[in-house]
Amino acid sequence: MDILHFLFGIFGNMTGMFLFLAPVVTFRRIIKSKSTEDFSGVPYNMTLLNCLLSAWYGLPFVSPHNIMVSTINGTGAALEAVYVAIFLFYAPKKERAKMLGLLMLVLIVFAMVALVSLLALHDHKRKIFCGFAAAIFSICMYASPLSIMKLVIQTKSVEFMPFFLSLFVFLCGSSWFIFGLLGHDPFIAVPNGFGSGLGAIQLILYAIYRDKGNKKGKGNEGPPETDSIELGSAASNKPPPP
Repeated sequence: MDILHFLFGIFGNMTGMFLFLAPVVTFRRIIKSKSTEDFSGVPYNMTLLNCLLSAWYGLPFVSPHNIMVSTINGTGAALEAVYVAIFLFYAPKKERAKMLGLLMLVLIVFAMVALVSLLALHDHKRKIFCGFAAAIFSICMYASPLSIMKLVIQTKSVEFMPFFLSLFVFLCGSSWFIFGLLGHDPFIAVPNGFGSGLGAIQLILYAIYRDKGNKKGKGNEGPPETDSIELGSAASNKPPPP
Protein backbone atom coordinates (compact mmCIF):
# COMPACT_ATOMS: atom_id res chain seq x y z
CA MET A 1 0.00 0.00 0.00
CA ASP A 2 2.84 2.39 0.88
CA ILE A 3 4.54 1.60 -2.45
CA LEU A 4 1.34 2.38 -4.40
CA HIS A 5 0.92 5.60 -2.41
CA PHE A 6 4.46 6.61 -3.34
CA LEU A 7 4.06 5.66 -7.02
CA PHE A 8 0.85 7.64 -7.46
CA GLY A 9 2.55 10.60 -5.79
CA ILE A 10 5.37 10.41 -8.34
CA PHE A 11 2.89 10.15 -11.21
CA GLY A 12 0.94 13.09 -9.79
CA ASN A 13 4.12 15.16 -9.73
CA MET A 14 4.84 14.33 -13.37
CA THR A 15 1.37 15.13 -14.68
CA GLY A 16 1.08 18.19 -12.44
CA MET A 17 4.30 19.57 -13.92
CA PHE A 18 2.74 19.46 -17.39
CA LEU A 19 -0.21 21.54 -16.21
CA PHE A 20 2.03 24.13 -14.58
CA LEU A 21 4.20 24.39 -17.71
CA ALA A 22 1.21 24.86 -20.05
CA PRO A 23 1.24 28.70 -19.75
CA VAL A 24 4.68 28.81 -21.39
CA VAL A 25 2.85 29.04 -24.76
CA THR A 26 0.96 32.12 -23.60
CA PHE A 27 3.98 33.86 -22.09
CA ARG A 28 6.12 33.20 -25.14
CA ARG A 29 3.51 35.17 -27.07
CA ILE A 30 3.35 37.92 -24.43
CA ILE A 31 7.14 38.35 -24.44
CA LYS A 32 7.29 38.30 -28.23
CA SER A 33 4.57 40.93 -28.60
CA LYS A 34 5.68 42.83 -25.46
CA SER A 35 2.02 43.09 -24.49
CA THR A 36 -0.45 41.12 -22.40
CA GLU A 37 -3.08 41.83 -25.09
CA ASP A 38 -6.49 40.51 -23.94
CA PHE A 39 -5.10 37.82 -21.66
CA SER A 40 -6.20 37.87 -18.03
CA GLY A 41 -3.73 37.82 -15.17
CA VAL A 42 -6.29 36.54 -12.69
CA PRO A 43 -5.76 32.77 -13.31
CA TYR A 44 -2.03 32.96 -12.59
CA ASN A 45 -2.59 34.75 -9.29
CA MET A 46 -5.30 32.30 -8.25
CA THR A 47 -3.22 29.29 -9.24
CA LEU A 48 -0.34 30.80 -7.27
CA LEU A 49 -2.58 30.92 -4.19
CA ASN A 50 -3.71 27.34 -4.78
CA CYS A 51 -0.10 26.15 -5.07
CA LEU A 52 1.01 28.03 -1.95
CA LEU A 53 -1.84 26.65 0.14
CA SER A 54 -1.39 23.10 -1.18
CA ALA A 55 2.39 23.22 -0.66
CA TRP A 56 1.80 24.44 2.91
CA TYR A 57 -0.74 21.68 3.54
CA GLY A 58 1.74 19.02 2.39
CA LEU A 59 4.44 20.03 4.89
CA PRO A 60 5.10 17.35 7.56
CA PHE A 61 4.08 19.55 10.53
CA VAL A 62 0.68 20.19 8.87
CA SER A 63 -0.14 16.81 7.32
CA PRO A 64 2.37 13.93 7.60
CA HIS A 65 3.13 11.67 4.63
CA ASN A 66 2.19 14.29 2.02
CA ILE A 67 5.61 15.74 1.22
CA MET A 68 5.13 15.02 -2.51
CA VAL A 69 2.13 17.35 -2.44
CA SER A 70 4.53 20.05 -1.27
CA THR A 71 7.19 19.29 -3.90
CA ILE A 72 4.94 19.68 -6.94
CA ASN A 73 2.97 22.61 -5.55
CA GLY A 74 6.13 24.34 -4.38
CA THR A 75 7.47 24.02 -7.91
CA GLY A 76 4.12 25.21 -9.26
CA ALA A 77 4.18 28.23 -6.96
CA ALA A 78 7.64 29.19 -8.24
CA LEU A 79 6.50 28.90 -11.86
CA GLU A 80 3.30 30.85 -11.24
CA ALA A 81 5.32 33.58 -9.50
CA VAL A 82 7.43 33.90 -12.67
CA TYR A 83 4.27 34.09 -14.82
CA VAL A 84 2.79 36.78 -12.57
CA ALA A 85 6.03 38.79 -12.68
CA ILE A 86 6.16 38.64 -16.50
CA PHE A 87 2.49 39.60 -16.72
CA LEU A 88 3.03 42.59 -14.44
CA PHE A 89 6.06 43.70 -16.46
CA TYR A 90 4.17 43.76 -19.78
CA ALA A 91 0.70 44.78 -18.54
CA PRO A 92 -0.59 48.35 -19.14
CA LYS A 93 -0.61 50.62 -16.08
CA LYS A 94 -4.29 50.17 -15.22
CA GLU A 95 -4.13 46.37 -15.53
CA ARG A 96 -0.81 46.27 -13.67
CA ALA A 97 -2.30 48.14 -10.71
CA LYS A 98 -5.26 45.75 -10.61
CA MET A 99 -3.03 42.68 -10.76
CA LEU A 100 -0.68 44.06 -8.10
CA GLY A 101 -3.69 44.49 -5.83
CA LEU A 102 -4.78 40.91 -6.52
CA LEU A 103 -1.24 39.64 -5.88
CA MET A 104 -1.18 41.45 -2.52
CA LEU A 105 -4.54 39.83 -1.67
CA VAL A 106 -3.15 36.39 -2.59
CA LEU A 107 -0.12 36.87 -0.37
CA ILE A 108 -2.23 38.22 2.50
CA VAL A 109 -4.64 35.26 2.34
CA PHE A 110 -1.75 32.78 2.31
CA ALA A 111 0.03 34.59 5.14
CA MET A 112 -3.15 34.60 7.23
CA VAL A 113 -3.72 30.87 6.70
CA ALA A 114 -0.09 30.09 7.51
CA LEU A 115 0.01 32.29 10.62
CA VAL A 116 -3.31 31.07 12.01
CA SER A 117 -2.29 27.45 11.47
CA LEU A 118 1.06 28.03 13.18
CA LEU A 119 0.02 30.22 16.09
CA ALA A 120 -3.56 29.26 16.89
CA LEU A 121 -3.98 25.65 15.83
CA HIS A 122 -2.23 22.37 16.52
CA ASP A 123 -2.14 18.82 15.22
CA HIS A 124 -5.47 17.67 13.75
CA LYS A 125 -7.14 21.10 13.90
CA ARG A 126 -4.24 22.57 11.95
CA LYS A 127 -4.56 19.87 9.30
CA ILE A 128 -8.32 20.39 8.94
CA PHE A 129 -8.01 24.18 8.65
CA CYS A 130 -5.21 24.08 6.06
CA GLY A 131 -6.83 21.16 4.25
CA PHE A 132 -10.11 23.01 3.77
CA ALA A 133 -8.30 26.10 2.48
CA ALA A 134 -6.22 24.07 0.01
CA ALA A 135 -9.18 21.97 -1.16
CA ILE A 136 -11.40 24.99 -1.88
CA PHE A 137 -8.83 26.63 -4.15
CA SER A 138 -7.91 23.32 -5.80
CA ILE A 139 -11.57 22.90 -6.80
CA CYS A 140 -11.60 26.48 -8.11
CA MET A 141 -8.52 25.74 -10.23
CA TYR A 142 -10.00 22.57 -11.70
CA ALA A 143 -13.35 24.32 -12.33
CA SER A 144 -11.74 27.07 -14.40
CA PRO A 145 -12.09 25.24 -17.79
CA LEU A 146 -15.89 25.07 -17.44
CA SER A 147 -16.27 28.11 -19.71
CA ILE A 148 -14.13 26.41 -22.37
CA MET A 149 -16.26 23.27 -22.14
CA LYS A 150 -19.36 25.43 -22.65
CA LEU A 151 -17.68 26.99 -25.70
CA VAL A 152 -16.94 23.54 -27.14
CA ILE A 153 -20.61 22.57 -26.85
CA GLN A 154 -21.80 25.85 -28.34
CA THR A 155 -19.36 25.89 -31.28
CA LYS A 156 -19.18 22.11 -31.71
CA SER A 157 -15.42 22.54 -32.08
CA VAL A 158 -12.50 21.48 -29.87
CA GLU A 159 -10.21 24.18 -31.28
CA PHE A 160 -9.73 25.85 -27.90
CA MET A 161 -9.61 22.66 -25.83
CA PRO A 162 -6.40 20.80 -26.73
CA PHE A 163 -6.50 17.05 -26.31
CA PHE A 164 -3.26 16.69 -24.36
CA LEU A 165 -4.20 19.38 -21.83
CA SER A 166 -7.53 17.63 -21.20
CA LEU A 167 -5.71 14.29 -20.94
CA PHE A 168 -3.25 15.58 -18.36
CA VAL A 169 -6.03 17.27 -16.35
CA PHE A 170 -7.64 13.84 -16.15
CA LEU A 171 -4.39 12.00 -15.37
CA CYS A 172 -3.26 14.55 -12.79
CA GLY A 173 -6.63 14.61 -11.04
CA SER A 174 -6.90 10.82 -11.11
CA SER A 175 -3.40 10.19 -9.75
CA TRP A 176 -3.83 12.62 -6.83
CA PHE A 177 -7.35 11.29 -6.21
CA ILE A 178 -5.96 7.77 -5.79
CA PHE A 179 -3.03 9.16 -3.77
CA GLY A 180 -5.55 10.79 -1.42
CA LEU A 181 -7.64 7.62 -1.15
CA LEU A 182 -4.58 5.49 -0.34
CA GLY A 183 -3.47 8.02 2.24
CA HIS A 184 -7.01 8.33 3.68
CA ASP A 185 -6.85 12.09 3.05
CA PRO A 186 -10.17 13.63 1.89
CA PHE A 187 -8.56 17.05 1.44
CA ILE A 188 -6.52 15.59 -1.42
CA ALA A 189 -8.99 12.98 -2.68
CA VAL A 190 -12.11 15.16 -2.95
CA PRO A 191 -10.81 18.14 -5.00
CA ASN A 192 -8.74 15.89 -7.24
CA GLY A 193 -11.65 13.51 -7.71
CA PHE A 194 -13.57 16.56 -8.90
CA GLY A 195 -10.68 17.40 -11.25
CA SER A 196 -10.55 13.84 -12.55
CA GLY A 197 -14.26 13.94 -13.32
CA LEU A 198 -13.97 17.25 -15.18
CA GLY A 199 -10.99 15.91 -17.12
CA ALA A 200 -13.01 12.86 -18.11
CA ILE A 201 -15.87 15.09 -19.31
CA GLN A 202 -13.41 17.11 -21.39
CA LEU A 203 -12.12 13.92 -23.02
CA ILE A 204 -15.69 12.81 -23.74
CA LEU A 205 -16.45 16.20 -25.32
CA TYR A 206 -13.28 15.91 -27.38
CA ALA A 207 -14.36 12.48 -28.65
CA ILE A 208 -17.84 13.79 -29.52
CA TYR A 209 -16.85 17.01 -31.28
CA ARG A 210 -13.45 16.15 -32.76
CA ASP A 211 -14.79 14.84 -36.07
CA LYS A 212 -17.37 17.61 -36.29
CA GLY A 213 -14.59 20.12 -35.83
CA ASN A 214 -12.54 18.42 -38.56
CA LYS A 215 -15.32 19.00 -41.06
CA LYS A 216 -14.82 22.70 -40.47
CA GLY A 217 -11.06 22.36 -40.75
CA LYS A 218 -10.63 22.43 -36.98
CA GLY A 219 -10.03 20.09 -34.12
CA ASN A 220 -7.58 17.56 -35.50
CA GLU A 221 -4.61 19.87 -35.74
CA GLY A 222 -5.29 21.47 -32.34
CA PRO A 223 -5.26 25.17 -31.58
CA PRO A 224 -2.82 27.56 -33.18
CA GLU A 225 0.28 28.42 -31.23
CA THR A 226 -1.12 31.82 -30.29
CA ASP A 227 -4.04 30.38 -28.33
CA SER A 228 -3.76 30.08 -24.58
CA ILE A 229 -4.09 26.49 -23.43
CA GLU A 230 -3.61 26.59 -19.68
CA LEU A 231 -6.21 26.14 -16.99
CA GLY A 232 -8.37 29.14 -16.43
CA SER A 233 -6.80 31.40 -19.01
CA ALA A 234 -8.69 33.83 -21.17
CA ALA A 235 -7.75 33.42 -24.80
CA SER A 236 -7.19 36.59 -26.77
CA ASN A 237 -9.48 37.46 -29.64
CA LYS A 238 -6.84 39.59 -31.30
CA PRO A 239 -4.95 38.40 -34.35
CA PRO A 240 -1.48 36.96 -33.72
CA PRO A 241 1.35 39.48 -33.51
CA PRO A 242 3.49 39.95 -36.62
